[in-house]
Amino acid sequence: MNAGGFGLGVPVKEFTLVALTTAVVTLLLTGLVRLLAFKIGAVAVPRARDVHAKPMPRMGGVAMYGGVCAGMLLAHQLPVLRRAFDYALDPEAVLVGGGLIVLVGMLDDRFELDSLTKAAGQIAAAGVLVLFGVQWLMFWVPWGGTGHGSVLVLDQNMGGVLVILLTFALVNALNFVDGLDGLAAGIGLIAAVATGAFALVLLAKNGGDVSSYPPALIAATLAGACLGFLPHNFQPAKIFMGDSGSMLIGLMLAAAATSASGRVNYLTFGAGDAVGLLSPLIVVVAVLLIPLLDLIMAVIRRVRNGTSWAKPDKMHLHHRLLEVGHSQRRAVLLIYLWAGVLAFGAVALTVFDVFLVAGLMVVCLLIALLVSAIPRLRASRGRHSA
Repeated sequence: MNAGGFGLGVPVKEFTLVALTTAVVTLLLTGLVRLLAFKIGAVAVPRARDVHAKPMPRMGGVAMYGGVCAGMLLAHQLPVLRRAFDYALDPEAVLVGGGLIVLVGMLDDRFELDSLTKAAGQIAAAGVLVLFGVQWLMFWVPWGGTGHGSVLVLDQNMGGVLVILLTFALVNALNFVDGLDGLAAGIGLIAAVATGAFALVLLAKNGGDVSSYPPALIAATLAGACLGFLPHNFQPAKIFMGDSGSMLIGLMLAAAATSASGRVNYLTFGAGDAVGLLSPLIVVVAVLLIPLLDLIMAVIRRVRNGTSWAKPDKMHLHHRLLEVGHSQRRAVLLIYLWAGVLAFGAVALTVFDVFLVAGLMVVCLLIALLVSAIPRLRASRGRHSA
């Protein structure tokens, strides 16, 4: 099948159809979930660290999960995309593990679970991915060997532990960053589109290799779910995704990255090829670099202050952008900009000239830094004028 520029054997139209179907179903379900959240009391009452001023329904992740299920069902009915289910159990793993983590998130959205209970649910959902075979078999590292790096061959236990750690980190990174209207959904959309784009590039290069279908499908449904939820969630939000949504995004990103890179036989590739094959993981880490750093700094800050690492505060990156002088919308769009430059730059590094892409990334990051600092520069100029 010719797919508009990607070449023979790349079903871009089918993946796009799945993403749009997921988006439409999520969009329609979100209104119903909003009513349900009010009815059962899954409502976020404004607190000192929050930026919303009135009670807001949560559980938007339930609608997102419904959209993902609809997208997966459609993909299973399309002959060309059914290969994603025939090659591996990765889509089924996302459905089962995603269902579990959404259930945990629903309970937290309603009853506000303690951190240990929530962490146990996150680890259990990550364990479901491992049980369905979503795990790392080999991992390339840039040291050792003959100067071109070496390959770590992982046994079943080590590969499973790596998936659990990756999932736990991404789930909590998305959970921590979900503090402004539309922020987590937009970051999830950017990461999913970048990961899906790389999977399609691999499909084009490998002549439609079936191993790239599962990560592309996972990325397409996640992108659709985030896209369909954003109209309800962008500032001013009508509903929050809650932990049920942010944790679902983290789990699906971990599954997509592992599905794309975890089963590759790196022994048959050189160092440059290995870096390219690790790009799905690099993309996810790149797009979540800011949330991950925010997570690490929050943990360090809270432990240093003698409080629990999971105790919320009002010192996250998005809070600091608001303090600098940005509006909610501008702060969210700025984080989108940072995430987009890092994510699509990571994908472009594997496709185009490295030096050209690196130069463009530096320019874009400098522009993003300048735009981020504009309110502070204006305030400084005002003080000097006075």
